[in-house]
Amino acid sequence: MRLRRKPWITEAMKELQDEYVYFDGLAEKKGHWQEIFPEKRLCLEIGCGKGRFIVGMAELHPEKAFIGVESQHDIAYYPARKAKEANLDNVKVIYGNAEHLEEWFEPGEIKEIYLNFSDPWPKARHARRRLTHRNFLEKYARLLGTGGHLRFKTDNRILFDFSVEEFKAFGVEIIALSYDLHNSEYENEVQTEYEKRFSALGTPINFCEIVFK
Repeated sequence: MRLRRKPWITEAMKELQDEYVYFDGLAEKKGHWQEIFPEKRLCLEIGCGKGRFIVGMAELHPEKAFIGVESQHDIAYYPARKAKEANLDNVKVIYGNAEHLEEWFEPGEIKEIYLNFSDPWPKARHARRRLTHRNFLEKYARLLGTGGHLRFKTDNRILFDFSVEEFKAFGVEIIALSYDLHNSEYENEVQTEYEKRFSALGTPINFCEIVFK
């Protein structure tokens, strides 16, 4: 559901523009992200929400740069503000639609992609909008190149099963898979806001990590 814009956020976003959040001019940054983040491994979170994950990961991994993509204007404000409050130099937020990723990044420019609790688009006719649909996997394969990693977390078992089948059909290597991440052997360094809330209610978190060939 798209939220109604809050006027105060529109004004507050102007103070964060370019320093922590990008609205426009993204095509000009294509191929130049490494100049923005010298000597850092570039990671992308698609659908970064209010930023608990991306900011937490940036704090834990100063050797990496984290670029978040958020399609809702008033939500994109929060991770940008959190990054500024934490005085982080390895976070940027893009306010935009992930369908345009290849307009913003050169092939091979991104090394890791995170998909956390993406919109499940439950109706069959909307399957192509799911961020794990093979159409998006084709984009990720080009952005990441051979050996690029994608990590996917969701509480939605139907979406997870769909995604695993898409991964298999696409021919990636599945190197980790769990239907209960929090009780598994896999590392889970930072929980999203959504994950923290629903796991506290006992909802199991599904996790998969894939490598593009």
